[in-house]
Order: sequence, then structure tokens, then C-alpha cells
Amino acid sequence: MLKVGFIGAGFVANFHARALQSVRGATLDAVYALKGAEDLAKRAEALGIGKPAVVKSIADLCKACDVACLFVPNYARVDAMRQIAASAGSLRGIIAEKPLARNVQEATEIVKLAAGLPTAYFENQIFMPAVLNARHQLAAVEKKMGPPHLVRTAEEHGGPHEPWFWDPTRQGGGVWCDMGCHSVAVAEAMATPLGKPIGYLTPVSVTANMALLKWGKKPWIDQLRQRGVDYDKTPAEDYACVSYTFKDPETGQYVVIQATDSWMYEAPGLRLAMESMGPGYAINVNSLSSPSGIFISDAAAAAVADAELALEKAQASRGQLVVQPNEPDLYGYVGEWQDAIRTLSQKRDGLLNFAYGKRVVELVMAGYLSHEKQCTVSFDAALDLSEYVPAIQKGLGKKVLL
Repeated sequence: MLKVGFIGAGFVANFHARALQSVRGATLDAVYALKGAEDLAKRAEALGIGKPAVVKSIADLCKACDVACLFVPNYARVDAMRQIAASAGSLRGIIAEKPLARNVQEATEIVKLAAGLPTAYFENQIFMPAVLNARHQLAAVEKKMGPPHLVRTAEEHGGPHEPWFWDPTRQGGGVWCDMGCHSVAVAEAMATPLGKPIGYLTPVSVTANMALLKWGKKPWIDQLRQRGVDYDKTPAEDYACVSYTFKDPETGQYVVIQATDSWMYEAPGLRLAMESMGPGYAINVNSLSSPSGIFISDAAAAAVADAELALEKAQASRGQLVVQPNEPDLYGYVGEWQDAIRTLSQKRDGLLNFAYGKRVVELVMAGYLSHEKQCTVSFDAALDLSEYVPAIQKGLGKKVLL
């Protein structure tokens, strides 16, 4: 039984706590956070996933646990990883939520700091049952006809929860850093031929277009100001459309993946969409398709305190609403935990390790570079992202956004 410790007690940590209800072989034994640790510990006990101690430092957490989980905000990742490395002791592994870092330089440092320990990079969409089962069903077809030649993915909702997510200097950018890392990762995974490891495909080029379409306008920009974020001074993109070309290094065949992400989606809640098209077959996934739904009338809406009870990022508390009965499983959180617990228990990396997390950061940064240059960027020997920091991440978004 692995003893797990959460560093961070925000939205994603609470979502992972829900996922742990469906996972064997691990208990939540410690929580460290600047705020919310006590509430998360109480919730964990109520969920039946452990009786975690609220510890006073990351060093104390490392002493109490087998696995340390980096669930802190993006801007705190490197510092937290330094503290883990200084206190690793008998740790059996480290888990990090996406994105691994805000840029390649930070990602490189995190990978170096974790050297010598098994790691698991959490990219939940790759573990979505709808995606995995569809590929399994088509395995014989793909073997006969060949791998996909086009993959389209999208993640869209009405905007993040916490103010720091909106601040590009702290988060690392806008929607492309926040959610594009999901979309490009799952798209590449779906495009990878069965039997080949994720990361097998060779990136060839990327073309990106980003914009601030909704949250720079009234009344939305005023809502952000009330939350301490000024998009008139330091805007970030709320829309991104990014296309990559990859090449199969063995066959020479090309595959295109297209990712669309936005913080302006006016719909029942979070939409994850994946389409994969191969010769004579296709996969279609939409997280807003559910066998369950509810209706709340205007008269009854006043009784609803939380619009997100039915679905993450829900923007309405009345009318016809989509219900997903098990979001942690639907989105792949349960699957990534099952993989991490199994592999870290065996003292080896998860299916996705920190080196893979760095690869995703590189792909995301190349997208930002393409947008800034307003041209297609090639993944050739001349491309050096090691010290590249996007203008939006620097707080200079007004120079590169509409």
C-alpha cells in the first residue's frame, strides 16, 4: 500500500482525491498546502481514502509518504520540486500534474531534480476510457488498414476557477498553456501507431493562431479586474487553434493533429472532444454526450447553490443540464492513478514520465513561438526553445494578441 502525499490543496487536488476512491493500493497520508489543507484532509477522510496528516512542510510530507504529488500552481512548481529533491529520503516516486512547467527551462530543471526517482506525469486525457476503448475496438482494423492520418482535439469551457490561472505571468500563458497541453498530448497519443510508445512520432512543424476574443471585452474584462487580474495591462489568449505535422520515423508517413482550446465556451460545461480518422475508420469522443440529464425550472433554480454539482465548469443552474455520473473516471483521472500506483509500486516510471512532460512543454512552447512569428515553425536543428519564454508569459500579451 503506497502512502501518498498531496502538495497543494486546490481544485485539482480535490479532483484527484475523488479519483482515489476508485483506486486500490494507495492511501492519502499527508497534505501540505498554504491554504485548504485542513479542508482537504477532512474531505479525504469522508471519501474513505485515508486519514491524512496536515504537515507543516514539504520535508515533513516526504518523510511521511512514499509518493509526493506536485499539485501546486504552475509558478510554484520549480521551488516545490527543489524542496522535494532536498528531502527525497525514502520516496519511491514523484507525481506531477500537467503542465510540468511554464517553459522548457523550468521543465528541464524539474526533470534534473527528479533524476534517480521514478516519476509519473499526469495527463489524464490519454487515459480516458472512451479513448482507450475506442482504440482497442479498432485495433484489428488499424493493424490491417494503417494508423490514423488526422486527429482533431478540443478542450473548451467558460474559464478557470482561480485568479492565478488567468495571470499569464504566474500560469505561464492563457488557455494554450492551461489546456493546450492536454489537447496536443492526447492528439499525439491517438495518432501514435498501436504498439509504439507515446513520443515515437517525430514532430515536423507547427502553425498556431491565438487571440483574446471574449475576456478582453466588457463586461468580462471588468469581472477579471474584480478578481485581481487586469487583461488591459497583461492579457492572455482565451482562444488557440494550433496544427502540428508529425512523421512516422519508420514508414515516413505524415499525420496531422489539430488542437482547439478556448475559455469562452458557452455550453453546459467542460467539453472534451476527440476525432481520429484513419483509412476507412474513425473515432469520435465528446464528454458532453451523457446517458443522464436533469431539468431545473426557473422556479426551482433558487434552491441550487452549486452549478458544478452536475458537471465541471457548468455555467448554468437551470434548464436542461448534462450530468456525468463519474467525472474522474470519464476524464481519465482514475486511469492515470491506476497506472501510477502500479508502476511506482514496482519502482519504475509511469506510462508518462517527467521526460515526456518536458516534451509536451516543448510542443506547447513551439506553438507560442509560431503565433508570435505568425508563421509555421519547423522542428529542425535551428529550433532552440531552451531559454524561450513566450511574450504572453512575460506579461507582454498586448504586443502579440488581437
